[in-house]
Amino acid sequence: MKNHPPHIGLMKKAVILILFLTGMALDSHAQLNPLQSMYFQNPYLYSPALAGMSNSLDINMDYSQQWSNFPGTPKTASFTADFQPADKVGLGIDVNNETAGLIKQTMVMGSYAYHLPVGGNNQKLNFGLSLGLNSSRVDNSEVVGDEGDDEIEQYNQQKPYVDGQLGVVYTSNNLSIGGTIPDLKYAFFKTSDDRFDADQLLFISMASYKFFMQNEDRDFTLEPLVAYRVVRGYNSIVDAGFNFAMKNTGIYLQGMYHSSKSMNLGFGLDEDTYAVNFSYNIDTGPINTYANGTLEVGITIRLFGKKR
Repeated sequence: MKNHPPHIGLMKKAVILILFLTGMALDSHAQLNPLQSMYFQNPYLYSPALAGMSNSLDINMDYSQQWSNFPGTPKTASFTADFQPADKVGLGIDVNNETAGLIKQTMVMGSYAYHLPVGGNNQKLNFGLSLGLNSSRVDNSEVVGDEGDDEIEQYNQQKPYVDGQLGVVYTSNNLSIGGTIPDLKYAFFKTSDDRFDADQLLFISMASYKFFMQNEDRDFTLEPLVAYRVVRGYNSIVDAGFNFAMKNTGIYLQGMYHSSKSMNLGFGLDEDTYAVNFSYNIDTGPINTYANGTLEVGITIRLFGKKR
């Protein structure tokens, strides 16, 4: 076998280290901008308490990717399915895969929700719990250099761990307000946290209100929303935005501003059996000098439900 000079080996290790740390930094920023779909299109992404809210089997697929020429830019793919198998009960499954740099993180969770009626106007108090596995690894196929590097092996020796989410949300035909703990492992077992999770989301709360505007030939809905996110190792983030839906045509427009210095603009089409949405996240802070915006595409399929 051909022996390489010592400085070549050092250069390879330096390249691995740079890509590894860059991936962590990019992933850190990506976690500050969650999937836009959780605010309006797929609230089950926000809280397990909202699994099985409709009378159909709702299947949602989302994909987002940062537009950048730099290798290893963040990508997120999400698949959820939720339905209502019995009165007051919701079930769901959530599969999420994030890639940033050399790091790939995969989460698979199942959810149980209980929807308790508390009054007229479709008022409900919704409780939800998710349990599943979370795994984070370095992708050896993307390593440029020594795939057997000790640092990579040590990171990949960490086993997948059991994690969970807990949420409580009040809903009515107009109002929705609630909160979610998206990482029960860190919330209740901090001493067992031995891996690096940049900017981990610790708590999120949301409140929105739907205004219905109708006349003889128009049917509009305006839904302002505000959210508050507590993030590990970062300032808390406030999100504020709206969703404007033209029910006659199924077309909707939305906007969202994040106090982490970014904003989302989106639009889509929402029909009885399917929906599609597109959004673009624009960074307004200093990071926009080296990271372009993020494009997100989402598809919803509704099966076995009654016409809305």
